[in-house]
Amino acid sequence: MPQSPLKIMVLRGGPDREREVSLKSGGQVAQALRTAGHTVYERDITPDDLSAIDDAKQLGVQAVFPALHGPWGEGGPLQAILEDAGLAFVGSQEAAARLCMDKWATKRLLQDAGLPTAEAELIACGDKRKLPAPCVVKALDEGSSYALSICHTEEDADAAVETLFNDHEQLMVERFIAGKELTVGVIEPLDDSDNAADDSSSGGALPPIHIVPATAFFDYEAKYTRDDTQYLFDIDLPSACLKQITETALTVFRTLGCRHLARVDFIVDDQMHAHILEANTMPGFTPHSLVPMAAQHAGIEFPDLCDHLVRLALND
Repeated sequence: MPQSPLKIMVLRGGPDREREVSLKSGGQVAQALRTAGHTVYERDITPDDLSAIDDAKQLGVQAVFPALHGPWGEGGPLQAILEDAGLAFVGSQEAAARLCMDKWATKRLLQDAGLPTAEAELIACGDKRKLPAPCVVKALDEGSSYALSICHTEEDADAAVETLFNDHEQLMVERFIAGKELTVGVIEPLDDSDNAADDSSSGGALPPIHIVPATAFFDYEAKYTRDDTQYLFDIDLPSACLKQITETALTVFRTLGCRHLARVDFIVDDQMHAHILEANTMPGFTPHSLVPMAAQHAGIEFPDLCDHLVRLALND
């Protein structure tokens, strides 16, 4: 619980497709911070209405928790506004936020660092796809499985490319890897030590979660609306494999320049090789969300998690 109460503004909503998720995340965060003893102001924010920034200054807010998801709210533009305003805020700074929102740029940097991620190609409208099916076709800057299609045939892949080019100028085509989908939350410790998964109560890698959707893959409905997705902490993988995954998550966090928190997603194939899918710099904070779930499994209650993140923002 907090050492002293703070004035905190929770930003939510935004203009992106994940607006409804953000509204839920923001509401959960605000409630948790009030439980932790803070004075909390909630504001919707969009590119056309930045009045929340002036409100934060006038109210003497000490930290901002931007619980937004999507290209504008999570992918750099809002972070740049907060930085320009001189406000302390939770989450990655503009450069890392922009990088992680761009799936292709993220993949290239991870590959250059020698980290394991599936073969992929970038295509622009009019380009011929070279990577064969089975493959995954996805937009570069969407989250929550929007604009993503798993294609098991060439016909499916061609149709997905054609459809997604209606709304996006570039697409990433990635080799499909069958296997277990795991996710690892990363929370920085307050003392900024290099803390790994064996001491997740104070930061570092949280316990991995094996995601088992009842649908074909972990799509928007499986993430936010369905109640039949399984989230398993008792994972049928060797402990050495799980340790390597958590260590890789921490390496990804540092390589991409993330700050305070992130969630790193993996596919583990039949040979027990873990392939990095992506990193999310502002994971969800809804009742279905994975980082709060993993934190609770590690013994960190939700109000303590949110308080910890605010303290991280104040320390920077």
